[in-house]
Amino acid sequence: MPTRLRLVLPLIGLAATTMTGAQTPPQTVRVHAAGSLRAALTDSARAFEAAQPGVKLALTFGASGLLKDRLAAGEASDVFASANMDHPQALAAAGRAAPVQRFTRNAMCALLRPGLDLAPDALVAAMLDPALKLGVSTPRADPAGDYAVQVFDRIESAGTAGAAATLKAKALQLTGGPNSPPPPPDRNVYGALVAQGAADLFVTYCTNTLAASREQPGQRSVPLPEALNVSASYGVTVLNGAPPATQQFVDFLLSPDGQAVLARHGFAPR
Repeated sequence: MPTRLRLVLPLIGLAATTMTGAQTPPQTVRVHAAGSLRAALTDSARAFEAAQPGVKLALTFGASGLLKDRLAAGEASDVFASANMDHPQALAAAGRAAPVQRFTRNAMCALLRPGLDLAPDALVAAMLDPALKLGVSTPRADPAGDYAVQVFDRIESAGTAGAAATLKAKALQLTGGPNSPPPPPDRNVYGALVAQGAADLFVTYCTNTLAASREQPGQRSVPLPEALNVSASYGVTVLNGAPPATQQFVDFLLSPDGQAVLARHGFAPR
């Protein structure tokens, strides 16, 4: 073989290898997740992708109940991270997903408008005050609304007769429903609604109220009294047909590094 040809052939092979590597797309893992996880899972995705350069996470956020319905109807995804355990368990029970694992917890707080200076033990009276607008998420569609209803039931059980019915009738379902306006892309929706005057106080996850109070001057996050509060368990499942990297991402969420990311955003250990 001529010397010149012997030199050219390895270069052609190297170029072909380089082109093949450049054309290999990253493995995409599709993640459907509760809206309350937006900031935390965005950071989790960055950390995971940095450790797994051949994997790209495609994140979709929304109310967990609505996401569950979309997935049950056939929308494609690989991971479902819900703000409760029931919605992913429904997919698992239908044979659509693997067993569900709890990966973090949340609690309930009240987001207060500027000028509404209340201690935790004054929240119930404020929630019942007819002059104050009480905001919640939409029950059944959004677990935050379901947890708010549980809080109302606990208020009555603690001795305030008729409180549950009064609060359920009074509460304005402002977010998380099928017909709710889409949340602003770059702002906390709860803080935005309170700033607009849609609610004087909004009962939702503490992670939501803390984020809103940092974003909106004068708004305050106040924890509900422990006896009335609800522990929100977040569940994650891998859907059928997911690529191998999917379980690696779930394992990351459950790992100390993944739990540290969630903790930085105010979530409690699983």
